[in-house]
Amino acid sequence: MADYAQRRTMMVDTQVRPNDVTKFPIIEAMLHVPREVFVPATKREAAYVGENVEFARGRVVLEARTLAKMLDALEIDLHSMVLDLGCGYGYSAAVIARMAEAVVAVEEDEALAAEAQGLLAEQGVDNAVVISGTLAMGAAKHGPYDAIVLEGGVETVPQALIDQLKDGGRIAAIFMDGALGTVRVGVKAGTGFSWHFSFNAAAPVLPGFAKEREFVL
Repeated sequence: MADYAQRRTMMVDTQVRPNDVTKFPIIEAMLHVPREVFVPATKREAAYVGENVEFARGRVVLEARTLAKMLDALEIDLHSMVLDLGCGYGYSAAVIARMAEAVVAVEEDEALAAEAQGLLAEQGVDNAVVISGTLAMGAAKHGPYDAIVLEGGVETVPQALIDQLKDGGRIAAIFMDGALGTVRVGVKAGTGFSWHFSFNAAAPVLPGFAKEREFVL
């Protein structure tokens, strides 16, 4: 039987800490949440490798390094209300739930959303809810949010999501340009909003976050 606890420790020691993520709540959450539970059974052996784990066509569980650095940049604390978009089977929601007051996670596929909610319940996560809906629309009725995390790549971020942030709220997204990506953190200040570069990472573009293609004759 695989020693997943040992693999979790190794993941944190080799993928998270060396990438300048030292905040205790992030380290503690990643040591605690069983990543192997939140991937398809066929992918459990790959759960702790240092790369994105695909769970459906064009959909991935972000590698530990990327998720940890995004959470670090968002400065989530125990008073934070967080919107987690594209949570998959719920790994990111489980991690964030240990750091935040509450998490609203969104998945487009109803069956996947239900499965994620079930897995979170099995793990005793009682401050996260998974709802089914269009990722690019967010979940305005549960907001506004202190932080929004996009669990995949984007080419553009709809204004509808930015509008769901509190004043001073932050959003982290992996902006993809071809195969290359950069994580940027956006901050809402009054009526203004600005993005700044955080680090390099890559992931498939989430449904609803691709730029509209211009047709050239």
